[in-house]
Amino acid sequence: MPFKKDLTASPKQKLKSSIQRSLRTSLLQTYPLLHPFIEEIMPKKSSLEQMKLPDRVSLYVCEGKPLFFQHDGDVLLPHLKLVHRFPQCFPTVRIDRGAIRFVLSGATLMAPGLTSAGGRLPEPSSREGKETLGEGAPNEGADEEGRWSRELEKGEPVVVMAEGKEEAAAVGILVMGTKEIKEKGKGPVMEDAHFLGDGLWRLNVE
Repeated sequence: MPFKKDLTASPKQKLKSSIQRSLRTSLLQTYPLLHPFIEEIMPKKSSLEQMKLPDRVSLYVCEGKPLFFQHDGDVLLPHLKLVHRFPQCFPTVRIDRGAIRFVLSGATLMAPGLTSAGGRLPEPSSREGKETLGEGAPNEGADEEGRWSRELEKGEPVVVMAEGKEEAAAVGILVMGTKEIKEKGKGPVMEDAHFLGDGLWRLNVE
């Protein structure tokens, strides 16, 4: 599901309200920290539209803004433009400066880019005694050092922040859990990410 090249998309199709509801539910189940913002992201009166992309990828758009995408019915992944609007709502890891150019060229993210001094991996002890914040949203988040408050599992979606940069650089699925990344310190961590400046980022959704 790489987006290294420019993409051609089918015309936008309005989705049935039942499909919109199920996508909204799925989005909140995957990213519970979006609960307080869901009306802003997907207002009830607006309609969610689907754009079909190559390789069985669907992009979902609302009011001209790209929100999330999905490969062949798999987990919903946020478009980076949504991540930049609500950065605190998605589990994150951070790469060091040396890994930035590789990630932004679509290369596989490797463990050393996260385990080095400039990288950041979750630190579960950073938020002891977690409470929930209404509607079942867990009190998850990153500490001041940029370490997420729980370990992330293989197969989970994650946003990739970059050392010295304010905005997220990439988003994708972990092929190795963060606990294992710390223990092994080598090997691939994320393949085929959506990254800043790629075909999905550049796609005109108007």
